[in-house]
Amino acid sequence: MTINYLIRTKGIMNNKELVKIFKAIANERRLDILRRVEKNKQLSVGVLSEQMDLSFRSVSKHLAVLTSAGLVEAKQMGLSRYYYISPDFPKQFSSFLKN
Repeated sequence: MTINYLIRTKGIMNNKELVKIFKAIANERRLDILRRVEKNKQLSVGVLSEQMDLSFRSVSKHLAVLTSAGLVEAKQMGLSRYYYISPDFPKQFSSFLKN
């Protein structure tokens, strides 16, 4: 994945937005969350919290960073929010998550 690819596919116009994406994926826990969500197609905070042995609050904060960077999106189903990989997520990076 190149920076030019990100700029073309995500419409990123400035360095600040690029830094936000790279900071989001540079954290080991957030990368783990991305991999789990990719594998399961969608997961709730509660399920991620149990799987990763992290507090609900910690998982929520990581998901907020990933959402802010445009890497995941959420939908409300009943009382739970389910997170899934954003349709705008770069496809080349998506294959990396499966490894």
